[in-house]
Amino acid sequence: MNKLWLITKREYFIRVKKKSFIITTLLTPIGVGLLIILSGFIAAKGGQASKKVLVKDDTQIFSTAEFDSKLIKYDFSDEKLEVLKDQYKEENYDILLHIPKFEDLTSTKHNIEYFSKEKLSITTIEGIEYKIASVFKEHKIEQSGISRDIYDSFRMSIEMENGAAGLKDDKEAEDTSSKLSIIIGTGLGALMGFIMYLVIFIYGGMVMRSVMEEKINRIVEVIISSVKPTQLMLGKVIGVGGVGLTQLAIWLILLPLVAMGAGMLIGGSVDPSQLQEISNQAANLPTEEISQNKVTEILTALGNMNWWLIIPMFVIFFFGGYFIYSSLFAAIGSAIGDDMGEGQQLMLPVMLPVILAFIMMQGTLQNPNGGMAVFGSLFPLTSPIIMPSRLAFDPPMWQVGLSVVLLVLSCWFFAWIAGRIYRVGILMYGKKVTFKELAKWMTYKS
Repeated sequence: MNKLWLITKREYFIRVKKKSFIITTLLTPIGVGLLIILSGFIAAKGGQASKKVLVKDDTQIFSTAEFDSKLIKYDFSDEKLEVLKDQYKEENYDILLHIPKFEDLTSTKHNIEYFSKEKLSITTIEGIEYKIASVFKEHKIEQSGISRDIYDSFRMSIEMENGAAGLKDDKEAEDTSSKLSIIIGTGLGALMGFIMYLVIFIYGGMVMRSVMEEKINRIVEVIISSVKPTQLMLGKVIGVGGVGLTQLAIWLILLPLVAMGAGMLIGGSVDPSQLQEISNQAANLPTEEISQNKVTEILTALGNMNWWLIIPMFVIFFFGGYFIYSSLFAAIGSAIGDDMGEGQQLMLPVMLPVILAFIMMQGTLQNPNGGMAVFGSLFPLTSPIIMPSRLAFDPPMWQVGLSVVLLVLSCWFFAWIAGRIYRVGILMYGKKVTFKELAKWMTYKS
């Protein structure tokens, strides 16, 4: 046990003290912050690239309307269209717009011509279409004699909320989650599943590369003389896992701080009304007002989530999933030499369950209590990704307990298999490894 602890400390500190680890750990949050700032800068500056439009309005509806546009500047002229076709270029207008007359107020379609020096983006075209359509709609409402209050009453917004939400007495009898808590749960489940997906590939691959490097450099022959191969493998798995956990903990602290700082930095450079108009142009829909109580509602929904279950279970599945796959990656690293093509062949069966679990996670978020979700959260090779994505939806406790038991047993089983392969493969050179050969290694006596 003392030797295992020494190997674990060595694997941990040798990586944590590396400049590459420190630089990567610090640069990742900084890179995220720069990406946020760059995105805000692009949104602000991209929206400021306004267009000058000269309008020939035969209807006199658009030209007499009161509206404000931050992105497009409209000027109006009563000159003949043929004259304006030459004038708009000379006067540095980007677009000439011709709105012909129409008599039928019941018409729902009106064709408009435009002339431009350059090919317009679809966002610009749809933005102008949206603005004109809005003005014409307001004109038709006024001309029809319909009261504005009556017209506004035609709009319907349906929100389906759980009638049992907030009730404590019926909590065991029926679901009491609100729609907002379901939205948050879906996002949280996707995040936890994605983190597990990355951890398995990134840090599992790190274990495999470490094993390969020591085997190729023949350092392992010296180490094996004083420790058992299984102890060496477990020490690597636990040590690299500690490195991953340290890195994730630092990111969880730094990323929110960097995101908040970047948000404050770009907050003053973006015009909210400009962003709203960009959104309108892109979607052709008015931006809905966000309720002032939304932040309070989100915090309340977060507070009502079962964090006493989510956090401990996520940690258990985090370590369980990492331990299973990193053990298998260590076994693969011990079985191959410097031929990476050979390694790809052996890695495929290990990678397939991870990829399958990531694909299944999308269906799980849509139906967290369906048959596929239940199977995926119980099957040990997919449960490290599927079960964390279900935790926010309060799965039955018997499923969580059974999944944990199966995960723990699988950790022992796959560590035993990996150890049997590792003790033979780490000292095997110059021999092409096949799955049949790996099966033989597992049967060799110690």
